[in-house]
Amino acid sequence: MKHNRREFISTVAAAGAAVIASPLDYLASGSKPVTLKTIRISKVSTNFEREPLIRPFGFKGGYMREIWQSASYIESDSGKHSIGICTQSVLWSDAQIFSTHSESGGNALMYAMTEKAMQIINGQSFVTPVELIDSLYPEVYEYGKKITSNPNLRKTFALNALVGVDNAAWLLYAKENGLTTFDDIIPSAYKPALSHKHDKIAGIPLMAYAIPIEEIKAAADQGYFFMKIKIGQPGTQEEMLEKDKARLTSIHNAIGNVKTAYTRNGKLPYYFDANGRYEKKETLLKLLDHARKIGAFDQIAIIEEPFAEEVEIDVNDIPVRLAADESAHTVEDALKRIQMGYKAVALKAIAKTLSMTMKIAQASYEHNIPCFCADLTVNPVLVEWNKNVAARLASFPGIGNLGLVESNGHQNYKNWNTMKGYYPRKDAPWVNIKQGIYELNNEFYKTGGGIFDPIPHYEEMFASH
Repeated sequence: MKHNRREFISTVAAAGAAVIASPLDYLASGSKPVTLKTIRISKVSTNFEREPLIRPFGFKGGYMREIWQSASYIESDSGKHSIGICTQSVLWSDAQIFSTHSESGGNALMYAMTEKAMQIINGQSFVTPVELIDSLYPEVYEYGKKITSNPNLRKTFALNALVGVDNAAWLLYAKENGLTTFDDIIPSAYKPALSHKHDKIAGIPLMAYAIPIEEIKAAADQGYFFMKIKIGQPGTQEEMLEKDKARLTSIHNAIGNVKTAYTRNGKLPYYFDANGRYEKKETLLKLLDHARKIGAFDQIAIIEEPFAEEVEIDVNDIPVRLAADESAHTVEDALKRIQMGYKAVALKAIAKTLSMTMKIAQASYEHNIPCFCADLTVNPVLVEWNKNVAARLASFPGIGNLGLVESNGHQNYKNWNTMKGYYPRKDAPWVNIKQGIYELNNEFYKTGGGIFDPIPHYEEMFASH
């Protein structure tokens, strides 16, 4: 959907202001008005754990070897408390910070921003988490610029640092207001975009640079039908293009003829993520020409973030669906990408905060732009947060009646099973993927997939507090 500039600016302004207007602008369970409490935060704390990866995880021309998991504890005047979990991804959120610091150094900077956020909110009051994050984000972002000595720090770096804070705020908000389901906590302003209830979600595995073609073929044999494949490999633009063409050829030779019941044409859709590595439109068009040549073009469902955010290339004339991910930091940024011709948005409630994600989802919905949920190689608990969003989005074009959620932690964490053991509902039927599908049931919707349950492992982190 195209708009003239005046209409577009008006839309951006309206979307940026789309927070709950009053404590009564909310419908619990879609029916009864609820008067929301004002919650005062009286105590805060943070902690983190370092989780090693099975092997170096490559994208954006770099490789991660471990991922920090931070936890944010907040307690209100009433004595109720909550703990929000965050998976940090410095490489995803700001590749420059990753490349100019040690891996631990970059993680420490992001964690320092989480700690700063907690100190800011200590003693503050809020009615809704959206309101809290709206007031908190600018200050944390400016603090991040200062401690990284980078005036061009990417907004996602600050948003990633706020995920645990935001999740803790949503959980405390639910406790204080007697809300027990994910549907209950969705503000009325964002319900239109999050109104579906799929009984199936397709699990999207991630195939990074180092994943052998044999593993991609094995994933297809196991029932995975929507796979995210990293392109934009290391090297010059010419070297990158040749590597990507060869990778596409190998993939198409391996799985191009595999059939699935979940797409209209019966073929596997290709989902490529370039993480901004393509510098020019012409280079991407050469890759698409190659795809036509080998018969793979019609199976390309999405190419995500082909160009660097700062380049701002109009993509309305590119003949495949391009998706915005990290460039859609905020709702204003997402709307700008839509105006530029991006025809899908990868939502990341587990990386940009649930508060910001609901705004982006609603703005996309109002512009008829489909969304799906991408991963950040998050821990098992955050996978369930992501599923809650994915389960409520409209089906993606060309795909059957189901949601889409990327989940690659099981492929990358050395201690994935240990981490899954922290989750009280680890044996619930919706937790494990079956033939490429997460199967949801009434209990999933009744409990929010278990995200409202206390998690002993993280409670013990703050037991002495």
